[in-house]
Amino acid sequence: MIPVTRFQNMDVGVFGLARSGLASIRALKAGGANVYAWDQREAANNAAQNDGAIIGSFRTWPWEKLKALVLSPGIPLTHPAPHEVVRAARDAGVEVIGDMELFACELRNMAKKPPLIAITGTNGKSTTTALIGHILASCGYQAEVGGNIGKSVLELSVRDGKPIFVLEVSSYQIDLSPSLQPNVSVLTNITPDHIDRHGSMEGYVAVKRCLLRQTAADGVICIGVDDQHSASIYTQLSATSDAESVPVSVGKVLGRGIFVLDGTLYDAQRQHAAKVMDLNTARHLPGTHNWQNAALAYAAVKPYINDTRAIVSAIQSFPGLAHRIEDVGRLGNVRFINDSKATNADATARALAVFPDIYWIAGGKAKEGGIESLRSYFPRIRKAYLIGDAAKDFAGTLGDVSHEIVHTMDAAVAAAARDAARSSAEAPVVLLSPACASFDQFRDFEHRGDVFRTLVAELSKNKEAAQ
Repeated sequence: MIPVTRFQNMDVGVFGLARSGLASIRALKAGGANVYAWDQREAANNAAQNDGAIIGSFRTWPWEKLKALVLSPGIPLTHPAPHEVVRAARDAGVEVIGDMELFACELRNMAKKPPLIAITGTNGKSTTTALIGHILASCGYQAEVGGNIGKSVLELSVRDGKPIFVLEVSSYQIDLSPSLQPNVSVLTNITPDHIDRHGSMEGYVAVKRCLLRQTAADGVICIGVDDQHSASIYTQLSATSDAESVPVSVGKVLGRGIFVLDGTLYDAQRQHAAKVMDLNTARHLPGTHNWQNAALAYAAVKPYINDTRAIVSAIQSFPGLAHRIEDVGRLGNVRFINDSKATNADATARALAVFPDIYWIAGGKAKEGGIESLRSYFPRIRKAYLIGDAAKDFAGTLGDVSHEIVHTMDAAVAAAARDAARSSAEAPVVLLSPACASFDQFRDFEHRGDVFRTLVAELSKNKEAAQ
C-alpha cells in the first residue's frame, strides 16, 4: 500500500466504495486523514467502516471542513450531468479528485521517485499494460502493475531494487488526475466509446490527449497512429511537446518510429529500419491488434532496456491476459475463447478477425452504434447466441446471419457448445466477445468472463463423468 500523507489530520470524503474507493480509504487512514465515506451498497459501507471511515450519506458530511472529495471513476463528473455529490463539493469549494491523483501527489514527494509508465486508449490498453509489466519484470525491474487493471493504484508499493510503476489509466481516471505526470505515456488507439460520459467524441479525445500532455518534459510519448484521432494527437504533440513523441504503426512503413509489417516488428527510431522480431513467435499475442500492443510495449520499454534480445524474449514468453482472447478450454476439436474484456464493437472486431468458424456469444449493455461496424466479419460467424439487454437490437443487425436469443450466459454456452460440436468445421470456436458492457447481468467484465470460464469447466467435467 502507498500511504497518502497529503491530508494528514485533515478531513476527506470518499464517495463510491468499489476497489479503488476502499483502497483510498486505507491509504488515507494510513497517512493520518479523517475519512467520511458512502456507497449505496451496505456491504461496501461495512467494509469502509471496518477500515476506519465514518459512514454516512454525503448530505450529512461536514463540507465546510472537507479538503477533498475522492470520487469513484464510475460516478459521473460532468456528463450526462454531474452527480449530486459533485455538485455538493463544487458548491462548498471542495476539490474533486480520484485515487490516481492521490497517488500522483505521493509519487512527487518520494525521495527516490520511481519512473511511471501510463497507458491509455480505447482498446488494447490492458494487454499493453500487462505486456509492459511482463517485459520489465523479465528484465530485472520491480514492476508494479495496476490502476484500471488488477490492483488499484494505491494498493501498489515501492519495492527494493529497480522499482517502476506501470498503470492502465481510463478516461474516467484521467478526468480526476490533473497532476499525474508519466515519464512514458502510451496511447493505443481512439475509437468511439464512453461518449455519454464525455459529452461528445471531441470531449473523449480531449481527455486522452490531456494525459499525454502531462508527460514529463524529458519523457517519451508513444502513440499508435493508425486511427485518425490518434494520428492528429501525434501531429500536435510532436510539434508542441518537450517530450519525445514516438509514432507506432501496424501495416505502414514509418520513416521514424516503430512499425509492424507482415508480422515483423521494426525499429526505425534513431536508425534505418532494423528488424526486431517476428511477432508470430509470440504465441499468446495473436492477431494484428496484438501486433500493435507489442509494438507499443516495445516502444515504451526502450528508454529503460537497451538489450533488444531480452525484450524479444520477454514478448515471446508473455502468457496473455485474462479475459482477452483467452483460451479457457477445449472439448474435442471445439475451442472456448474468453474475450469478455471486449466491451465495445471495435474490441470485438479484433477477436472476430482471428478465427474463421465462430459460434459467437454476444450482448449485454450496448454501447452507442451497437454492432453495425462488425458487418464485414459476419461471414465468419456460424451462429450467434445473444444475451442481455442488447439481444433484440443485435438480432435486428445480424439479419440473415444465424442467431438465437438465449438471454443468459449459461444457456448461451450450452447451445454454442452443442452446435459447435455438431458442426463440420475443422476448428470451431465458441467465442465470448460481447461487444457490450457487462452491467446488465454481471458486476463487471471480469465477473462475466469468470462465469464463462466456470461454465466451460463444468462442460468438461460433465463430459468426463459421462465417459
